[in-house]
Amino acid sequence: MNLYKSDKVRFIFGLIFIIIIYSWFYLYFMENKNTLPISRKMRHVITFLTTITVYLVGTFHLGKLKDTWMSSIWHFVHISGLCIITFLGLFDWLISEISLSLRDFALTVQELLISPVLYVAMGLINKSLNKDSVK
Repeated sequence: MNLYKSDKVRFIFGLIFIIIIYSWFYLYFMENKNTLPISRKMRHVITFLTTITVYLVGTFHLGKLKDTWMSSIWHFVHISGLCIITFLGLFDWLISEISLSLRDFALTVQELLISPVLYVAMGLINKSLNKDSVK
């Protein structure tokens, strides 16, 4: 029994899940004044777990599609980004507090990884390439 009838439905469900996670993260964590008392290390853990969750959702929904290159790019971008933010986070925890510019860089990488923009861009590129190959 297939959970999804087509790749398009699978892709759309993945997009919806990523949008929900992204919205939840920003509404209830990043933009919420009640989370200010949370320690820096706990913020790192919550941010990291959110990024891992988006990665797993994308892996599940892109990994079963016919076009395997989308899954390969998804893995490459996310694993590279996770390595960067993990290294910076561990440096911040264990050695010394990182500078404001490095912290901003880590937040930018994390934003790229959880944002639905990467997922949508991969879908648009895939649609464009498939349209050209049909003609």
